[in-house]
Amino acid sequence: MKRNDIIDFKALEKELQAALTADEKYKRENAAKLRAVEQRVASYEEFRGIVLASHLKPLEQKDKIGGKRTVPWNCHAVQGRPSQDETTEISPSSWRSSV
Repeated sequence: MKRNDIIDFKALEKELQAALTADEKYKRENAAKLRAVEQRVASYEEFRGIVLASHLKPLEQKDKIGGKRTVPWNCHAVQGRPSQDETTEISPSSWRSSV
């Protein structure tokens, strides 16, 4: 066997993962297209929006309802763990927009 005949398994696995990801994306988007056509969307923009949002997952119950959550105000500016004065409490009632 020549030196050029050696199989690069890492490259092969990377190519396989890329192909599987592309196949999953195709199937997901195709299913979204079929749902959009079945719903008889009014415009191409609405159709396109459904297809582009096909990768989004619905919220779970635990994500919708819960107590106060503490999150860093600006997590990119904070190095390490944020201190108490650098955090803001967000309650579920503040998630809703005031329209």
